Amino acid sequence: MDELVKKIMESYQAYPQTCNIGTQNRLNRDEIIDILLKIRCIVFPGFFEVKNLNRDSIAYHTGELLEDIRYRLRKQVAKALAHSENPETMSIEEARDRAEKIVAAFLERIPALREILATDVQAAYDGDPAAYNTDEVIFSYPGVFAISVNRIAHELHVMGVPLIPRIMTEYAHNLTGIDIHPGAVIGSYFFIDHGTGVVVGETTEIGKHVKIYQGVTLGALSTRGGQSLRQVKRHPTLEDNVTVYSGASILGGQTVIGEGATIGSNAFITSSVPQGTRVSIKNPELQFKGRVRMAELGQEGFWTNE
Repeated sequence: MDELVKKIMESYQAYPQTCNIGTQNRLNRDEIIDILLKIRCIVFPGFFEVKNLNRDSIAYHTGELLEDIRYRLRKQVAKALAHSENPETMSIEEARDRAEKIVAAFLERIPALREILATDVQAAYDGDPAAYNTDEVIFSYPGVFAISVNRIAHELHVMGVPLIPRIMTEYAHNLTGIDIHPGAVIGSYFFIDHGTGVVVGETTEIGKHVKIYQGVTLGALSTRGGQSLRQVKRHPTLEDNVTVYSGASILGGQTVIGEGATIGSNAFITSSVPQGTRVSIKNPELQFKGRVRMAELGQEGFWTNE
């Protein structure tokens, strides 16, 4: 056992990038996720609390939640800032002061978050005939969950908070199979139907009233440049009223899908599409082998192709 411990210690020294030992600024992932879920309780009051809420106590309940979020999020943001910055350029005190301002500005954005998320809920209900009411959409739709988490994380991302937004969106990715980078800019009335396998890259721009289905990738043409591509527009732009059906891939930072365009299933797009255009893959030829009753094909008799 002593020899094994020694080897592991040597591994810690050889690969310090996979260790987080001795730091005073270690983020608590579980704490961040719990804060996220409490923010969702404010955004969607009455849906995810254990106890029923009533109008006489809702203001007190909301204030209590806000104080808890403010206190705990401020600590995590300060740790994230101090962890990511060079200690010589940002002291713990400076990180705390900056975190205080960021969290205050973030909490001020909650009414605006509720406003845009209301449009997403409405888009999901309007766009899916299987939805019986908006409560069903909020409670159970993975697309709405992933979008709500992304919009919360995006606010922190644009305020310059490192690490925490990605922890939030990867939590949603893990639960839903929907991977939306917090840097993506997404307009109102956004709907992801079904959702599994959707990927939305960091520099993606999405307009209003956009609908995408499962398995859609809004990605980069190539990432071989690695870190040299940071801050470069690598992912596509979808203008207003675009629909993208399942399995389609739209790639490249210069690719713009024009307003009102429709991209069919399994299409592979690497160049811009004019507004109002319908793009589809030609239907493959079907082959039937064996003895098939023609009634199954809407005709009489039998069809044989050995």
